[in-house]
Amino acid sequence: MDHHNAQHSVSVAGVIVDDQGRALLTQRRDNGRWEAPGGVLERDEDVITGLLREIHEETGLTVEPVMLTGVYKNMTRGIVALVFRCKVIGGHLTETGETRAFRWVTVDEVSSLASEAFAIRVLDAVRSDQVPAVRHHDGTRLLGVPQSMSHPMRRLAVLSHDISDRRSQR
Repeated sequence: MDHHNAQHSVSVAGVIVDDQGRALLTQRRDNGRWEAPGGVLERDEDVITGLLREIHEETGLTVEPVMLTGVYKNMTRGIVALVFRCKVIGGHLTETGETRAFRWVTVDEVSSLASEAFAIRVLDAVRSDQVPAVRHHDGTRLLGVPQSMSHPMRRLAVLSHDISDRRSQR
């Protein structure tokens, strides 16, 4: 394998959770998809600075990262995403050149708006346990879960698989 030509980019996203346990999704202007706010880190930027910049650029909000909730790799595009649970500490939701709409969603609503690969990030972030998830996907679907399962069943299978793995590691 030629490691000299293998390149990855690193992105960050913030799942902003309110006092009612709802997560903020943004609708992207470029493709219409619903996702947690975030984007690619600049080469000379540290992770937290990039997270705060991306969230502010896309939402107008100032946030405080609470914890790392997951690491996700898009196997098709070579993007590694670090996802954090965040809380709002200032600012106001503002549409930008990158976002066209916002929606506060419950855990039950997220899967109907976001693709599986992005919905799981929100589900992982609102979980009560403290162990970050590590997952991979193809840009739309999670990999390593039987594709024959329906979307809600795949979500349950993924979460159940994680719980089983964590219990066996204790």
